Amino acid sequence: MISGRTRVFGLLGFPVSHSVSPAMHNAAFAELGLDCVYTAFPVRPERLKEAVAAVRALDLGGVNVTVPHKESVGSFLDQLAEEARLIGAVNTIVVQDGRLVGHNTDAGGFHRSLTEAGFEIAGKKVVLLGAGGAARGASVQLALAGVRRVVFVNRTVARAEALAALIKRLGGQSAALSWDENEALEREITAADLVVQTTTLGMHPDTESCPPVLPQWLRRGQLVYDMVYNPRQTRFLQMAAEVGALTVSGAGMLLHQGALAFELWTGRQAPLDVMRGALEGALNPAQPESDGDNLNLR
Repeated sequence: MISGRTRVFGLLGFPVSHSVSPAMHNAAFAELGLDCVYTAFPVRPERLKEAVAAVRALDLGGVNVTVPHKESVGSFLDQLAEEARLIGAVNTIVVQDGRLVGHNTDAGGFHRSLTEAGFEIAGKKVVLLGAGGAARGASVQLALAGVRRVVFVNRTVARAEALAALIKRLGGQSAALSWDENEALEREITAADLVVQTTTLGMHPDTESCPPVLPQWLRRGQLVYDMVYNPRQTRFLQMAAEVGALTVSGAGMLLHQGALAFELWTGRQAPLDVMRGALEGALNPAQPESDGDNLNLR
């Protein structure tokens, strides 16, 4: 029951009606017997500063942040955790003694989902398809975890080059390619231990779209990861599975970023199985579909 002592947590974004985060977090609070509730707050971009001030004024327990606010919200916070500073985006705000501290659990969620799949990042070669915010977060996490080499592939090669430069500054090897460099692209993808699809290609309702990767470029023994979680089995993952590659969908990252946020807020270990079950229920086919924010994982 909600009482005068109930701690309120939530999600700041616009739109947010499609979010599965309330299902995951409220299930976790109930499982641990915590007097807390999580809801979604639709916040238009021009009201973001006011919304962040309200987090402090209303003494909320903490909030998640999703599009279109991840990159802009940091300027309204008191402090950024190191990973949020490096990535340039915040998806979780923790309230600490009245101070608002920004974190990025998307990157950590990506790492945890790879670990759950049995993949060890250190010393590996990775190709990232796309060079947007999701690719930036994933690549920073890869670099911090000791990846050997990261290659970015993007239509606008300048964006890929910018991310490659960031990874080099973090001590990793990196390169950038455009989609029309077929020979180099085939060589890099074939040699990669991990191929990560970070774009919206294949996302509902455009489920027939797919990155311009030929099946023969993929191979048995690779891990192919698609950050799209709706549908769970994208056309790209189907193609990878057909050649014998291991496949992982974005649902794992969605789950683990939420678990990390929960742990930051509560100091308690997240009940992962309960959150996973709630996520599966929220993503069933009868549920209204996402409006396109699934690469921001809320």
